[in-house]
Amino acid sequence: MTTMAITAADVNKLRQMTGAGMMDCKKALTEANGDFEKAIDELRKKGQKVAANRSDRDAKEGLVVAKTTADNKRGVVLVVNCETDFVAKNEDFGKFVNNILEVAVAKNPKNVDELKTLAYDNNITIADKLIEQTGIIGEKIDLSKYETVEAAFVIAYNHPGNKLANIVGFNKDAVNADVAKDVAMQVAAMAPVALDKDGVDADTLQREIEIGKEQARAEGKPEDMLEKIALGKLNKFYKESTLLNQEFIKDNKKTIAQYLNDADKGLTATGFKRIALG
Repeated sequence: MTTMAITAADVNKLRQMTGAGMMDCKKALTEANGDFEKAIDELRKKGQKVAANRSDRDAKEGLVVAKTTADNKRGVVLVVNCETDFVAKNEDFGKFVNNILEVAVAKNPKNVDELKTLAYDNNITIADKLIEQTGIIGEKIDLSKYETVEAAFVIAYNHPGNKLANIVGFNKDAVNADVAKDVAMQVAAMAPVALDKDGVDADTLQREIEIGKEQARAEGKPEDMLEKIALGKLNKFYKESTLLNQEFIKDNKKTIAQYLNDADKGLTATGFKRIALG
């Protein structure tokens, strides 16, 4: 079989297509005898090897991004992790993460695993693209979280720096933009654990009760009163940790539920998802 001569132009073309280093591109093209598709496969194989080598590395940096559909009926928030802030701030990494976000908004997958099976472009799935990027960048890259909210109206909030983002749903399809943003910023700042007390999961409730009992015990309260005292402390927990019961950060005389109803009678939040790095 005749070996095809690999030109500098070929190497540069593959580098532009993949972002891989010049020597890696030259080696891949040589091994693929000038076939670009096979060369890309070679680079992806290298990425798989790198990904395996880095499977025990912590990918605690990255970007968190959120967006809604054009009709504001559905919102998406996701995070793609990397190992260093240097990579997270790279323009190409930002484009890569936002391309994944666009796929998620367009295709509405059920979960992060289904999202990874979707096409990143015509030639590669998101899962394979993540492996490819691991090889090209040299850091562990992973799509670790993906959440959605569907409602009459959904707002997406991206905190400056893209270390935190959230989506919030409301029960009316026409919500004042400033009001919606106020609530989204409340979610960002105050990190509620649930929409209201009915949304707090059993494990969280039990943990709060145990904490309340230990606090009461430390204060010298009698054992037969600990449970009752702990249950009483739950009201404070609901006020501090559930969105609709939290004090509005711009006016602590109102809860979020009151702020929304005052802004538009009957208006309330119906759900939210918040993702933050770390």
